[in-house]
Amino acid sequence: MNSNRFKKAFGIFTIIILLSGNAAIADQATDSSTVSLDSKKIDGEVYFKASDFVKALGGELIHDEKNDTYSYRKPNDVPAAIAKVSPAVVGIIGKPDDSESQNSDNRFSLAHGTGIIIKSDGWIVTNAHVVKNMKNLTVVTTTGKQYAVKETKLDEESDIALVKIAATELPTAKLADHLNVQVGETVVAIGTPISFSLRNSVSVGVISGIDRSIHSTYRLLQTDAAINPGNSGGPLVNLKGEVVGINSLKFAEVGVDSLGFSIPIETVNYVTGQLFKYGKVKRPYSGLELEESWAAVVGLPTNEPLTVASVETSSPSAAAGIKQGDVIYSIDSVNVSTLIDFNEQLKKYLPGDQAKLMILSNGDLITKTITFSESN
Repeated sequence: MNSNRFKKAFGIFTIIILLSGNAAIADQATDSSTVSLDSKKIDGEVYFKASDFVKALGGELIHDEKNDTYSYRKPNDVPAAIAKVSPAVVGIIGKPDDSESQNSDNRFSLAHGTGIIIKSDGWIVTNAHVVKNMKNLTVVTTTGKQYAVKETKLDEESDIALVKIAATELPTAKLADHLNVQVGETVVAIGTPISFSLRNSVSVGVISGIDRSIHSTYRLLQTDAAINPGNSGGPLVNLKGEVVGINSLKFAEVGVDSLGFSIPIETVNYVTGQLFKYGKVKRPYSGLELEESWAAVVGLPTNEPLTVASVETSSPSAAAGIKQGDVIYSIDSVNVSTLIDFNEQLKKYLPGDQAKLMILSNGDLITKTITFSESN
């Protein structure tokens, strides 16, 4: 290759690197990794092999022989992400166990949702509301194979459940180790909307919000990816093919569009870990009834602390000397301003663990040590 052609081929890539710089920085922020390329510096410009670039980042290098120019086609990450996760997405169908319903004997009175295979020996995660009060539950894989559900573990407070089928060597989805998403990041929802014949349907959107508290004990992710009845329990997937959330609910009324919510993967990992280990979620119990500030209630940003509305008699908080009217600023030095903040911090503890609460009581800022018991 002569020097002029060399500069033609690499001149385009100088521009591409600049254009893709933000994407590379974003990937580094979420993945803590960088791509290294062998390069040379000539007259203040940095050059590297186009083949190395394509190998590192994917996509396709296209040579226009007529004009002797090169262009770069970026990889389409959405199909790649779907291909990684979709084989592990299942449909779950069953009959509502409602003896009072007039349709209870109707064999067509069925309900369905979605699940994600997380262990190759047949463990599937889904929403608790998908499997609660259901009988004759059946799981259908992407290949169309049907399995009866043998075991169910569920936690209604988080709306997460595990179901077990008698199978081996199943494809599994990769669950993100921790939640590391950004508002505006592209995500994919996979599920079984409306009809069971629409299994493994895909919708694409973005993360609309990462700290939502709509009808939930814990934080939720907000997305504009289409989530419809039957999508419940299905995955919300990033472009790396990792499950970052479980689709759980949406707002549906006239004038409301694309307002869906997913349970973040950190909550999924917390709850499933306890369901596997204990068969239930062992939540720490304090005996406190807390009130948020007016700002927190209406959704305004606030650092105002929580107020103790009441303390149950003989509870851990009563034993620690916490009283009605006290104000709680932090748990083990982590500030809490909302009930969601408080509940999220409680994930760190098991019954029997201790925590230090910074409290304003009778005008004095003091620290109280509480020993949690187990929530009923």
